[in-house]
Amino acid sequence: MAQSVTHGIDDVFAPGHVGELTQVIPTELVDAVLDETGTRERRLRSLPSRVGVYFVLALGLFEHLGAGPVWGKLVAGLTDAVPRPSEKALRDLRRRVGVAPFQRLFEVLAGPLAQPSTPGVRYRRWRTVAFDGCGSLNVPDHERNRSWLGRTERRHGPSGYPRLMLMTLCETGTRGLVAAVFGSASKGETDYAHDLISHLTSDMLLLADRAFDSNRLLADIAAQGAQFLIRATSTRRPPVLALLPDGSYLTRIGSVRLRVIEAEVRSRTTDGNGFGGTYRLLTTLIDHRTDPAERLVGLYHERWEIETAYLALRHTLLKGRVLRSKDPVGIVQEMWGLLAGYQALRSIMVTAVETVPGCDPDRAGFTVALEAARDTIVSFAGTTTAATPFGCPDLVGYIGTRVLRALLPKRRMRLSARIVKCGTSRYAIWNRDGRPRHSTPITAIAITVHPPALPSEHGPGRTLSGRWGQVCQILAANSNQAMHTRDIAQHLGLATTGHHLKGFTAQLCYWARNGRLIRTAPSTYQIPRPEVLTMSTEP
Repeated sequence: MAQSVTHGIDDVFAPGHVGELTQVIPTELVDAVLDETGTRERRLRSLPSRVGVYFVLALGLFEHLGAGPVWGKLVAGLTDAVPRPSEKALRDLRRRVGVAPFQRLFEVLAGPLAQPSTPGVRYRRWRTVAFDGCGSLNVPDHERNRSWLGRTERRHGPSGYPRLMLMTLCETGTRGLVAAVFGSASKGETDYAHDLISHLTSDMLLLADRAFDSNRLLADIAAQGAQFLIRATSTRRPPVLALLPDGSYLTRIGSVRLRVIEAEVRSRTTDGNGFGGTYRLLTTLIDHRTDPAERLVGLYHERWEIETAYLALRHTLLKGRVLRSKDPVGIVQEMWGLLAGYQALRSIMVTAVETVPGCDPDRAGFTVALEAARDTIVSFAGTTTAATPFGCPDLVGYIGTRVLRALLPKRRMRLSARIVKCGTSRYAIWNRDGRPRHSTPITAIAITVHPPALPSEHGPGRTLSGRWGQVCQILAANSNQAMHTRDIAQHLGLATTGHHLKGFTAQLCYWARNGRLIRTAPSTYQIPRPEVLTMSTEP
């Protein structure tokens, strides 16, 4: 693959490349972004703004190297005399280019990467996405960074470095980024989530963890037209308005009509041990026939793909290191450059995988792709679009070829120990669900959907009457088929004649008038279907 490229001695733009990633971030795009943000140089310099953009992108790919060695990587494949700037000249170049071009560049690159037919990227007609925060990005402990980000307080005292909160909206099938925001951790994940909601579309299904079940956030997501499957906090007890045959139930939170799935997930490992936990999921997919509860519980596991994306950013690209910039402007520029480089690399990986029919994008190794991209920068390979012997463009290229040669095996069930080797980490001792301390293969996963536990007649926090809950259970157990008043009364142990039956009949009529039940025939009732349910909470 090694090659050398000769440019004219006055070609100051020659170092402006990132190897084969230049096909995803071409010079025309960089020039357009510079013009749009008004950061192009007014006179030709030895270090043009275009070169500055590619230099910052390369800094993100070689985070373990200083500015000088990274510049050496960019010019290693050039044979002509090229500028040998000092560290100060490279710092001045970064300041001159500024932040705006990198933010705009990421906005252009961000978005779903996979085709609709790519395996693993869609649930029915919706593209699955997730958002979550990453609060473990350390920045240099400098006064200017502390004045912006502060110090994160821990149980054992303040953290050693100021920390940056990164919040992204991620396509779970490819781990590509749809949008991103970042800033001080004091703002909180929920507030950052509101900044990402505008990027949701009606063809997306959002997966999210327990921190994102506030009434306002749920309403804003639903207003965007997107579907969602979000885990609720353990303290939330939605009112049960109608039981469904699969054990889930319908409710209303604020102005949003939702379905609630309460399930216990138990995993058994190869050593015979088991562990698990209880999940309460809120979803706008309220039809139990097209979206069975067990299927949605299994789908929720895809939320963890965003954690894999953060693993690639935090540990593969950054190798767990502190960011390099000592001032807020430099940190912001570095982050947008890092995210743009990550997205470009994911784009090449997905394009390569899609050339193999039926191949899931999660089989592409990020580490393999990153090392291949670094090789192309040093060798100046793939900076222009190559063609096959038949004249068609080569969609795979060197990076894609390396990825396809080292495809990961198909996803296997296993447990990764949730523990951090850090004396002050809460994960070192937190193990409420009895997880094994080491990565262990899983032999089976059992999902049990539990109907909601009905409150006692006089218990605190009671949301429904005992009689209404019992009627719901009877109708749900009968697959929600219409039942006569006498049959329901018989299941309840009530007298089927006399004034007791008249009183119970009057109660069923009252519920029917309020939309809780549908009267299909005289004295015959059933629970409303999800699409016609009226969410009434009157007694």
